[in-house]
Amino acid sequence: MAFYHSSLTLICLFFSTFTIIYAKSRHEHKHEHEHNHKLRQAYVALQAWKHVIYSDPSNFTSNWRGPNVCNYTGVYCAPSINDAAVLVVAGIDLNHADVAGLLPDELGLLSDLALIHLNSNRFCGILPRTISKLSLLFELDLSNNRFVGPFPDVVLSLPSLRYLDIRFNEFEGRVPPQLFGGKLDAIFINNNRFQSTIPRSIGTSSASVVVFANNQLGGCLPPSISKFADTLEELVLINTSISGCLPVEVGFLYKLRVLDVSFNQIVGPIPYSVAGLAHLERLNLGHNKMSGIVPEGVCVLPNLVNFTFDYNFFCEEEGICANLSSKGIVFDDRRNCLPRKPLQRRKKECEAQKPVDCLEDRSCSSSSADSDVHQQIIPLSSSTPPPP
Repeated sequence: MAFYHSSLTLICLFFSTFTIIYAKSRHEHKHEHEHNHKLRQAYVALQAWKHVIYSDPSNFTSNWRGPNVCNYTGVYCAPSINDAAVLVVAGIDLNHADVAGLLPDELGLLSDLALIHLNSNRFCGILPRTISKLSLLFELDLSNNRFVGPFPDVVLSLPSLRYLDIRFNEFEGRVPPQLFGGKLDAIFINNNRFQSTIPRSIGTSSASVVVFANNQLGGCLPPSISKFADTLEELVLINTSISGCLPVEVGFLYKLRVLDVSFNQIVGPIPYSVAGLAHLERLNLGHNKMSGIVPEGVCVLPNLVNFTFDYNFFCEEEGICANLSSKGIVFDDRRNCLPRKPLQRRKKECEAQKPVDCLEDRSCSSSSADSDVHQQIIPLSSSTPPPP
């Protein structure tokens, strides 16, 4: 996916720059820690963190000793953006270190951090409020840990934050509407325990990637999603208990490359506006309760490579939709109501499914969309979806 590749490139360049700068600075600033207030603060912060690391089977932090913090594994130093003559701790990368512990309040002393990467560890507890002092923080990756509590709203106060990844933790409760009022470019909150409707303010963000998958958000996808039109490239809502019809406004997201709303309770037809998504590469509508016609306009999208609409109640495929393999498109149309196609639903199931008129559907009224009351989750009869 374009975003992931570009993000990886930026991260590689980031660390390459750190390596070059650090190699040069190690000689020039050999004794700088003795006179550098920033590095003395970093020493205090990192020693406090070392003190609340309770398990480090790979000895990742075993060399976190002494005042030369720029020598610590996973700690990256660079010249301060305010004074190139001053060396500061600008990045911490403990990805896949398998470390267990807490995040101490002293992290707030690392005021020059541009990134924190803690992916795939065993950190637990809640985020310290002191990280609000990290005014330069650009990337925060806390994914694949054991953090708990409500949505960590302290991250909303970080003015420079553009990349937020808190997926695969134990956060719970409602998703604050303010999450979509900032300048975040990537929002990953999937695989937590959030329970609320999707905020109606979802469209006020400038993000290019939004992944909500495997939470119990419920409600409907609000029409305000159209306000993402100038930025959004990937929208992943797998298994979020959303219901109602897909709004026509989804078709206004002209930059969209990935749309995945599988394993939900969505009803009604595919909006014809989706046929205007010229950049769309992957469309997954599988495991819902959608019905009607699969429109040819979607099947002839110029960049479409994967179209999944299995486990629905579609009754007709227009034109080339009936033979997508001839276009080299990977597709799955099983368990629908398509005549003369194999592996379809039984006739009784298809006859029992009533058509839905999305213009008359009231399930996505403003009152229900604004409600923070968690709707009862109706278990799907189909198999559990894989993690995104």
